[in-house]
Amino acid sequence: MVNLPRIVVAAPSSGAGKTTVATGLMAALTARGLAVSPHKVGPDYIDPGYHALATGRPGRNLDAFLCGPQRLAPLLLHGARGADVAVVEGVMGLFDGAAGQGELASTAQVAKVLRAPVVLVVDASAQSRSVAALVHGFASWDPQVRLGGVILNRVASDRHEQLLREALEEGSGVPVLGAVRRTDSVATPSRHLGLVPAAERDAEAVHAVGDMGRLVRESVDLDAVLALARSAPPLPDLPWDPAAEIAALGGPVAGRPRIALAGGAAFTFCYAEHAELLTAAGAEVVPFDPLRDEALPESVAGLVVGGGFPEVFAAQLSANRPLRGAVAALAASGAPVAAECAGLLYLARSLDGRPMCGVLDADARMGERLTLGYREAVALHDSPLAAAGTRVHGHEFHRTVCEPGAGGVAAWGWRGPDGPRTEGFVHSSVHASYLHLHWAGVPGLPLRLAGHAASGTT
Repeated sequence: MVNLPRIVVAAPSSGAGKTTVATGLMAALTARGLAVSPHKVGPDYIDPGYHALATGRPGRNLDAFLCGPQRLAPLLLHGARGADVAVVEGVMGLFDGAAGQGELASTAQVAKVLRAPVVLVVDASAQSRSVAALVHGFASWDPQVRLGGVILNRVASDRHEQLLREALEEGSGVPVLGAVRRTDSVATPSRHLGLVPAAERDAEAVHAVGDMGRLVRESVDLDAVLALARSAPPLPDLPWDPAAEIAALGGPVAGRPRIALAGGAAFTFCYAEHAELLTAAGAEVVPFDPLRDEALPESVAGLVVGGGFPEVFAAQLSANRPLRGAVAALAASGAPVAAECAGLLYLARSLDGRPMCGVLDADARMGERLTLGYREAVALHDSPLAAAGTRVHGHEFHRTVCEPGAGGVAAWGWRGPDGPRTEGFVHSSVHASYLHLHWAGVPGLPLRLAGHAASGTT
């Protein structure tokens, strides 16, 4: 049994301010000298970047669709090793989950699996007594979800706060843990896929997180929040262990192959568990920044290029001709290359008319519509990442278009609303796709990738 104080920060809907409140709570509790473990429900890569700035620890995701409900508590405990408290930011509205699949992947499901009390962030800007009806509905909808407190957001004045508190005291039975005044001083800029990643804002992002922490510290009863977190019962689960996952599949591989992992401002979408699984699989993971480095790390035997915003940095990526050539040469050598979303665009022939690595016979451009949603996919062909027939749960999230959308040898197939669909490219030793995966849900993939890298070094 593991006794980990924890809370889940949720909201009735998107846009209520839960990212500001959750990040501010993390920063405020960290400023108190507590070790805070930050987590995010769902597949989002951007919020965890701000969580990491607030706490000094990697922001980690808890996604029941990508990883399975049974892995949520172990992944929480893995990320929270040595922490005093865990703060989990929810996704969308409290009860919103995977489309057409009930509560699957919802914040409510995660809270129930983690046996964690929920703090509901309510945008109170356009209501007074009605807030009590809203909170009462959320508190009573699912008796297994324990709504332990409310933080009122965008409160206009002392009088407004008094009306809200009186209504909640009279009609909801849920304690008010804080009231945050309406302010634009902590606004975080957004663009086509949500917030601008913290890695792109550097000092500005650090300043924004500091403002969130001060706002919450001045507006929220942190002692009451901690008391609620400490009321969570012990968890019977063991922490997730990447080494044990890999060992159960017959790893690690021999030879300690070096695998380069793209990072920097253009490639910020990568779950922390990916590098941990590659390391457990026997690889030496070597980060590099395609915006700054003109060469791949020395003696690399494989390459992973995750997601991000290459369309924002297309000019700089294209201008780095030495690195583009090195990536193309590595792929041509037969070394395994795994790319998803932004990585797919980087490996294409061009992006918005600018030359990219030219590994794939495809061109990419910004589109007019957002492609978003969970996918249940199957590998159609053998590749260095997945054996044919491998079934995965993934997530698409992009506004770019790749033409063609699939190569002559496609990476994945799934059934969409318009019928069967193929997507992505398997080209020699390259696996490239728009589909984002969380390797904790499919640990055989990093082991297979490491094995292909090792076979090229022996």
